[in-house]
Amino acid sequence: MRTRARSVVPLLLSLLAAPVVLAGCAHRAADHEAAASTGSVAESSATQTSDAAPAGDSATHAPPFPANTDPDTADPSSDASVTVRDIRLARQDGFDRVVLEVGGTGTPGWDVRYVDSASSQGSGESVDVAGNAVLQVSLTGVGYPYDTGVTEYPPRHPLSAAGTQDVTEVVYDATFEGTAVTFVGTNQRAPFRVYLMKNPTRVVLEVADAS
Repeated sequence: MRTRARSVVPLLLSLLAAPVVLAGCAHRAADHEAAASTGSVAESSATQTSDAAPAGDSATHAPPFPANTDPDTADPSSDASVTVRDIRLARQDGFDRVVLEVGGTGTPGWDVRYVDSASSQGSGESVDVAGNAVLQVSLTGVGYPYDTGVTEYPPRHPLSAAGTQDVTEVVYDATFEGTAVTFVGTNQRAPFRVYLMKNPTRVVLEVADAS
């Protein structure tokens, strides 16, 4: 009987210890799973933030400002069919920046030049733009909203921004026969530069401070 009692005791102890061991294993497994889950969520969030965040309007490879005020032109891509969906204006170090964001296919071309006065496409109606000079920004390769599926920026809504020194006002004139015109009022006929940015596609106009 003593022998059997001695054999039963270890068995009972092992049975009592088993739930503790299993609980510990389960706890470690849960911790590992939680850590793995947290890591995957953090990675997913970082990816979504990076992918979903719109590209900034800051340019790292902008062309130098020209020394004159001559017109600036560029051709659209062969598949261009875009619509202006947003316009932004902001002050930068040494210049004011106007960003025309477009949606659709391809990349637009442009013709940017100083004009004596602002007048609407088609009708020839005068467009009021604050400022001593007017830059006419004509984007080409443009399609109507019902063709591109892009909601167009509202026309004739003057845009201004606090702190600008060169650009006084921006007025969008809408789309007409493949061209979208925006008028940019300035304090004077200052040098400007125009270039393209992507993701999303934007035509950037920058007007330099007076020297």
